[in-house]
Amino acid sequence: MLIGGRLVGAEGDPLGVLNPATEETVGHVPDATDAQLDAAVSAARGAFETWRTTSVDERRAVLTACAASVRGHIEELAVLLTTEQGKPLADARVEIAAFADWLDAHAALPYTDEEITETGTHRVRIRRVPLGVVAGIVPWNYPVVIAAKKIAPALLAGNALVLKPSPHTPLTTLRIGELLADVVPAGVLNTVSGGDSLGPRLTGHPGIRKIAFVGSTATGREVMASAARTLARVTLELGGNDPAIVLPDVDLDEVVPRVFWTCFANSGQLCIAAKRVYVHEEIYDAFAERFASLARSVKVGNGLEDGVQLGPLQNRAQYEKVVGLIKETVGSGARLLVEGAIPDGPGYFVHPTVVDDPADDSAIVTREPFGPVVPLLRFRDLDDVVRRANDSEYGLSGTVWSRDLAAAEELAARIEVGTVWINQEAIPAPDLPFGGHKSSGLGVENGVEGVREHTDTQVLSIRS
Repeated sequence: MLIGGRLVGAEGDPLGVLNPATEETVGHVPDATDAQLDAAVSAARGAFETWRTTSVDERRAVLTACAASVRGHIEELAVLLTTEQGKPLADARVEIAAFADWLDAHAALPYTDEEITETGTHRVRIRRVPLGVVAGIVPWNYPVVIAAKKIAPALLAGNALVLKPSPHTPLTTLRIGELLADVVPAGVLNTVSGGDSLGPRLTGHPGIRKIAFVGSTATGREVMASAARTLARVTLELGGNDPAIVLPDVDLDEVVPRVFWTCFANSGQLCIAAKRVYVHEEIYDAFAERFASLARSVKVGNGLEDGVQLGPLQNRAQYEKVVGLIKETVGSGARLLVEGAIPDGPGYFVHPTVVDDPADDSAIVTREPFGPVVPLLRFRDLDDVVRRANDSEYGLSGTVWSRDLAAAEELAARIEVGTVWINQEAIPAPDLPFGGHKSSGLGVENGVEGVREHTDTQVLSIRS
């Protein structure tokens, strides 16, 4: 762990980290004690008093230096990420590079105070004041790039950060902390690891002024309740049950693979993955045939092996949840276009499973699987599909696919989600705000708006 600029080891029994492809222990990390957590928050608070006085340009330079440091270790970090998370090595390389790109993009954001001149003798300056110590809590599906989403805005805004990776995937994040120990001023960035009790201890700590959390909606509610006790600010990026809507005018050869990977990237372990695919009845059968054929052809296996396109589910709890949902779906009488294999032996492997037009109230439609199982659903008209797409407690994102851009944009505006991608895969951008509606979150990440979520507003009204 990185605490106050020093690397700190375990004071008690360390936590084991498993490779989800083999179920073998591949490393150990500290289980932070209360004293170590206090030390991390205290170090961050002390560093904040100096860091808050640095110029924005100085902070930009630190982010750029962090990006360069990580770029120099892409292969090492990618292998470590695949080993603990399971994703294919090629995808891990992309994620490590995205960490660096995210920091560089934030360093380039036009983040300044706002000046408003009302009269010749009166002017108003709107300042953004850093909050203090931010707790960044990172999940196990994309632990590296989501860590960047916590580091970049917190530090650019002038805050200090205590970063906590998931106990399932701490190795790469802690290694990045080691690499940045000599790049970031001591105490400005701290990394702590631990078991399930560490999250509540961190979010309830009286020294934390903001919590930036990515995870399930259920846990997000607990984080918000914890923050209420200290009135810490919160940004919550939570679950989603994202619809993809395919209109009848699309080129199937082009669109089917893109929708497929929007569903199944990272074995479906992605908050913005398409989890319900609505296909117009005129093209449903042709779309489904191509989609199912692609699902059967994908190579699933250990992410360190050549040619693997999808790795295992990341942990046993998620594996059991997904397998249970598939069994429930089959038991309900739903037809499977593709019944993905669930191999015996080590590893949390589930092959892509595709469900053929299940009932709207079935579990596979109403729940977020967070795994490689997707329902295809027929629709007849736009009013019908809008009603069904919006019939969810979630509202994170969605995609619309059509050659008619005007019709697609009109349809997208009716979907009750934070972001709709039209004719493109669901990929957030570092310079654009991203956040969920309804039970999918609170506040926004990314862009200038995301940086401002890490600040208080101060108005200076000046008369000469």
